[in-house]
Amino acid sequence: MVLTGAEIVVRCLQEEKVEYVFGYPGGAVLFIYDELFKQDKVRHVLVRHEQAAVHAADAVARCTDKVGVALVTSGPGLTNAVTGIATAYMDSIPIVIISGQVPTAAIGLDAFQEVDTVGITRPCVKHNFLVKDAKDIAPTIKKAFYLAKTGRPGPVLVDIPKDVTAAKCEFSYPQSVSMRSYNPTVKGHQGQIKKALQLLLEAKKPMIYAGGGVVLSDSSERLIRIARMLGFPVTNTLMGLGGYPATDKQSVGMLGMHGTYEANMAMQYCDVLLAVGARFDDRVIGNPAHFAQVARKIIHIDVDPSSISKRVRVDVPIVGNLPEVMDDLIRLLEATTERPDREALDTWWKQIDEWRRRDCLKYKKSDEIIKPQLVIEKLWQVTNGDAFVTSDVGQHQMWAAQYYKFDKPRRWINSGGLGTMGVGIPYAMGVQMAHPGSPVAVVTGEASVQMCIQELSTCKQYRLPIKICNLNNRYLGMVRQWQEFFHGNRYSESYMDSLPDFAKLAEAYGHVGLRVEKPSEVEDALREAFRRKNDLVFLDFQVDQTENVYPMVQGGKGLTEMILAPEDL
Repeated sequence: MVLTGAEIVVRCLQEEKVEYVFGYPGGAVLFIYDELFKQDKVRHVLVRHEQAAVHAADAVARCTDKVGVALVTSGPGLTNAVTGIATAYMDSIPIVIISGQVPTAAIGLDAFQEVDTVGITRPCVKHNFLVKDAKDIAPTIKKAFYLAKTGRPGPVLVDIPKDVTAAKCEFSYPQSVSMRSYNPTVKGHQGQIKKALQLLLEAKKPMIYAGGGVVLSDSSERLIRIARMLGFPVTNTLMGLGGYPATDKQSVGMLGMHGTYEANMAMQYCDVLLAVGARFDDRVIGNPAHFAQVARKIIHIDVDPSSISKRVRVDVPIVGNLPEVMDDLIRLLEATTERPDREALDTWWKQIDEWRRRDCLKYKKSDEIIKPQLVIEKLWQVTNGDAFVTSDVGQHQMWAAQYYKFDKPRRWINSGGLGTMGVGIPYAMGVQMAHPGSPVAVVTGEASVQMCIQELSTCKQYRLPIKICNLNNRYLGMVRQWQEFFHGNRYSESYMDSLPDFAKLAEAYGHVGLRVEKPSEVEDALREAFRRKNDLVFLDFQVDQTENVYPMVQGGKGLTEMILAPEDL
């Protein structure tokens, strides 16, 4: 079968059972767009900015077990996409980006809309390819999907010059991939797993620390099983929320910079720590030197060997895919009647419950002004905790993580590692495409939402009925909070001085806009929004400008050095 390079690209996407490609056309990819037009198996979604294309593809991967796909043109199309690529890279999200390139003869000659795509993206992709021959397109795309999904997931970019998409060759899609230089470890070392089990059974003050790897590897049920069999407390990272049910009595909540008092204290003072699919990053454990002050045995399970002992020295490293390693651990647990010391465990739980009594997420209610925490609490109640929630980055993100109790994996979609403002609406687009009919809410702020607000046009074109909850405090909220705490209340460039009427702006795009000013109106407004199942509703909540996110661990401080209230400053 002789096909053009463009036809081959589309056939490869069909072979990979890709449902949606998010993209924006341009000269270097017009042959590919022409072939997309001729078929109906792969649906193209026209975004309004290439950054949003990659974010939407990223969201598809986060809320399903599939690889997301984005298509961009050369030059500015690619550079616009870099923020989305870096966002996916930091959070280990499997996506494939296909980018157009100038004709091969023009590469390196500063041709119109030419950039060094391979060079620019090299630091923020798992791998990238420049395809110079049409016969290499199919095997390269097969490798791209394989690399994106296996081992530690991540974005893979395939750069294809325009003349290569026009050239013809025989098409055959590979059934398998063999790469001599890439053989990720799947099975964990059995001796190490046995060592880990022995440590867990001997623990007096144990802790399970679960990250985004649990969610991305679909290992939530395994985590629940291990935790229940052992009776251990569980804490989740920002990326791991939903990996263990937040409403379960063994959950101590999120840990880290804005984690709960009980999670941070238990993390610091445990004697055996089981780290699953997490990487001990700076926002989780704070200062490694402070964390190391308390002696504990650490078991670390991760598919990426470079993540182990990177910031914190571990005692029992186990490299392997979480599902396989956790299945082996469960089998060993089931094969023995030995269990942790129940008396010691009860004493540990009493200590944790004492920390819980601090009620660190309590906030001062108001009948006059909307507290942002109230909006999230009401959102959780109105949706019965069953919505897909996407978030932008800032104070609103932390409040969503703290007050929306995620009981299921892949329901919380946010930018963790890179902290990218503007992801909220594009993420919601991808989630709504992947889960039509499901409730999808965006939690955002008046600063973040303006980064990609043009995607309201995309939502109109594809009739995406997402609900946008804008916690409008007229500030770059997290910047203002840091300026209040650490910069003498000098609010340098953090006040949003010239905001649009968001409700009217949403209406201008053809959506429903609601401005909410009183606490008594919050629940009714949310219920009205979710009753309108076919409409995008933009809820502009006028919230308290002075509210801060607590608890907080200042950068460079230790986990137990928390600011719990203004008087701790």
